[in-house]
Amino acid sequence: MPMPSSESKGERRATGPLAGKRIIDLTTVLAGPYATQIAADYGADVIKVEPMEGDVMRLAGAKRHGQMGPIFLHANRNKRSATLNLKDGVARDAVLALCEGADALVHNVRPQAMARLGLGYEDVKKVNPRLVYVNLVGYSKRGPYAGRPAYDDLIQGISGMASMFSLCGAAEPRYVPAVIADRISGLNAANALLAALLHSERTGEGQFVEVPMFESLVQIVLGDHMGGLSFEPPAGPPGYNRLTTPNRRPYRTLDGFLGVLIYTDRHWRDFLHAIGRQDLWESDERFRTQVARSQHYDHAYGFVSDVIRERTTAEWLELFGHHDLPAVPVHRIEDLADDPHIKATGFVETVDHPTEGLIKQVRPAHDFSATPANIFRHAPNPGEQTREVLLEAGMTGEDIDALIERGNARQF
Repeated sequence: MPMPSSESKGERRATGPLAGKRIIDLTTVLAGPYATQIAADYGADVIKVEPMEGDVMRLAGAKRHGQMGPIFLHANRNKRSATLNLKDGVARDAVLALCEGADALVHNVRPQAMARLGLGYEDVKKVNPRLVYVNLVGYSKRGPYAGRPAYDDLIQGISGMASMFSLCGAAEPRYVPAVIADRISGLNAANALLAALLHSERTGEGQFVEVPMFESLVQIVLGDHMGGLSFEPPAGPPGYNRLTTPNRRPYRTLDGFLGVLIYTDRHWRDFLHAIGRQDLWESDERFRTQVARSQHYDHAYGFVSDVIRERTTAEWLELFGHHDLPAVPVHRIEDLADDPHIKATGFVETVDHPTEGLIKQVRPAHDFSATPANIFRHAPNPGEQTREVLLEAGMTGEDIDALIERGNARQF
């Protein structure tokens, strides 16, 4: 099924490596939309099928209008929105018709609910055996937690991520102040989607892909912190002590904070020389080798923390730059758009959204020399493309009007 021309609507043309691929997106909140945002940035025609009330993430954060919150704007650019009640048989059949010409379907609905709707994997496989069917879930279907509700905070807690703060000396577990479980799961889902699309391209064979949030986070936590428990019998406690020392943090300067990582032997030798303490390189074995430092990270990083307090951030950046030592300013969120590197690369751009006015958005982070990813379509209002999507599904204008009049479809 050919993609509609966006240039005819005054929009840019999709140029990324997935241009020409079509993905049916039945995801909400963030993990799923982030996965399909990546595919959309890579040029895929992503049709976001929303419930009648719209994706709940439309309501989060500061807004100019009721259903166009900032997280939604960022995670759903380059997509088209069709608002449908999938409990209605006509609307459900339209989605199946779209699946006939699609390359993938991505959703984060419980499998049993999708089966009741007639949109389970076996239902979709009948109309398109080569389609990749990706299901984001909280927990693997192979374990006793299968089917449980899952949200970012819950997954941070059960995965061990929240408790890692106690390894660093915090009195209580804490959540990372980012939707990190959703983001990591979304990245995993995007990778799985791309791998399955490659297999389908090579063989003509579609498949069911399950991406569980819990396992996605546990993979990260244990990858860093399984430590001595990696061995049978255990060779030591869990945890990677460089990451868990309380002195691994942004360091306070005379007028702010500095991000510093003095890591290699050369870094430590040159740092001690730069601050006039080269004597420690010879006299204190705790600084001299990677093995020795790994046994005394608290001392080494505590020493750096005390020294950094003696000068301003600008003075340290100049000194570290002169000696080619790794250091950066610790930005506030409001500083990022004015960072000289971000400004030089044009990574944050201002665009004119047709209903929201001027908005800032971040460009795709990847550079493809032959097929550049780009932002070619604004984030849609709820049901902005319902009519055009249903026409592509083979419905007549009269049938679409009837579906809207029955309250089972919504056109913005």
